[in-house]
Amino acid sequence: MSEPGRKPLISGNWKMNLTHLEAIAVVQKLAFSLDYQDYSRADVSIHPPFTALRSVQTVLDADDIPIRLGAQDVHWEASGAYTGEVSPGMLAKLNVTYVIVGHSERRQYFCETDETVNRKVKAVFAAGMTPIMCIGETLEEREAGGTETKVLGQLRAGLDGVAADLIAGLVIAYEPIWAIGTGQTATPEDAQAVCAAVRSAVSTDYGSGPAAALRVQYGGSVNPGNIAALMAQRDIDGALVGGASLDPTEFAQIVTYYKS
Repeated sequence: MSEPGRKPLISGNWKMNLTHLEAIAVVQKLAFSLDYQDYSRADVSIHPPFTALRSVQTVLDADDIPIRLGAQDVHWEASGAYTGEVSPGMLAKLNVTYVIVGHSERRQYFCETDETVNRKVKAVFAAGMTPIMCIGETLEEREAGGTETKVLGQLRAGLDGVAADLIAGLVIAYEPIWAIGTGQTATPEDAQAVCAAVRSAVSTDYGSGPAAALRVQYGGSVNPGNIAALMAQRDIDGALVGGASLDPTEFAQIVTYYKS
């Protein structure tokens, strides 16, 4: 299991699903399924579509639910002529805590580069929020033995120029692209090896203190059946959950993996 002092973070990425009314129902059911012991064991964040952020925020605040609100993406500029985009300041005003940056779907379908990911990481930090920076390799890269080269390349490019004192509060999500939404999952040992390599690279670049505090999530077809084995690994400090997070009962079972 992860080292003492690194509280796990279980995050639900709802992607392009749920209207604001559906989102309210899901978060209410999720909150009903969790108790304060669960929140003491792990931080929990949910990442609705932009259209549902305000509705979910209202429910969390009104009922004093200790689930952290997250966003799925952000633009790096504070304002401007960027039709369809959302700024860091807009998210911060909604009490957003975590922002997913550089998800593989953003990189693949919307042509995001390591440079834009790096700009977003810095912008999220500057607005007082925490980036969840995603990194991961394709099946072809994995089969060619290029996993570490790809993942650590994305890591270092995404953190280029980020102040060392911010690194300890960062969240890195290792999501092998070949496992996202496919039902395939890296073995716990394979996921641990990559997450350990990430922590080692951070230690080399920023020092052992930030590396020890950094949280590294695993993502890629996480479900109630595999979460406990993943969380038993030394360098895995949580999960970035996709499809399973849309079902509040299933997501609650992932959050309470330690009870299984």
